[in-house]
Amino acid sequence: MLHVKNLSFSYNKTTVLKDLNFKVKRGEHLSVIGESGSGKSTLLKVLYGEYDLDSGHIFWNDTEILGPKFNLVIGYDFMKYVAQEFDLMPFITVEENIGKFLSNFYPEEKQQRTAELLEVVELSPFAKTKVKTLSGGQKQRVALARALAKQPEIILLDEPFSHIDNFKKQSLRRSVFKYLKAHHISCIVATHDKEDVLGYADRMLVLNNKRIEVNNTPEYLYNNPKTPLTASFFGEFNTINNRIFYADQLNVVDISNLKTIVKHCYFKGNYYLIEADLNGETVFFKNNTILGIDQIVYLSPTS
Repeated sequence: MLHVKNLSFSYNKTTVLKDLNFKVKRGEHLSVIGESGSGKSTLLKVLYGEYDLDSGHIFWNDTEILGPKFNLVIGYDFMKYVAQEFDLMPFITVEENIGKFLSNFYPEEKQQRTAELLEVVELSPFAKTKVKTLSGGQKQRVALARALAKQPEIILLDEPFSHIDNFKKQSLRRSVFKYLKAHHISCIVATHDKEDVLGYADRMLVLNNKRIEVNNTPEYLYNNPKTPLTASFFGEFNTINNRIFYADQLNVVDISNLKTIVKHCYFKGNYYLIEADLNGETVFFKNNTILGIDQIVYLSPTS
């Protein structure tokens, strides 16, 4: 288990993280979300031991994770960290990068392990390709595979699919997160993409104003968004009479107190996202068909 107790951290006397407390169990998937600059990436670096804390403690089981004041070499064998900048070796092949830190005393096992991870990150056809010729998304996948090579107990992923194109992203996400669950590897994922969270994360931690705003399951936070920040992560939302409603929670009705005027219609595949004016405020709702600009539409929230 990872146990974070009263963690505080500052850059050059500017507080970035303040009094954070949370736990991550073995095999659990924790997603960390927040606006740009909220400290998501910094939190991962602190958890990895890249920086020294102002105060607090970080434990993995009985081992305290300490920063560079206490360790000549940053990091621990049981933990791997995949940053947004990939520290790969460009002039050797993909399979050589992945197998670099696996023992040569067991060549068959090394070959099998490398082949397995190539399949997980969907790069088997590129095994013999030199890394320098790969795209940014392919390099990100190599970095993921290399971090998994020595079977860490916990892995820290910073925007792990940000460079992956949409043609590969969905299947790759499923493959990687299934692998982590199957091998009981804890993961902490800093992300801005709800697709990294929904369907995969066991818990979701929201950073705001240097602190943890909420920490609960994605299902609970989706159904009970207490703040606009949390609601905005999941999609278009509206604040009406001090209550938060997602776009799909506003229904078109014949008559109601919510009289809107349609301003824009956005085609979204199996529905249209309608932008409308409600007493000078912008609201969004979903509709199965396109609506006319300046058309008057009455809305009713889902009960």
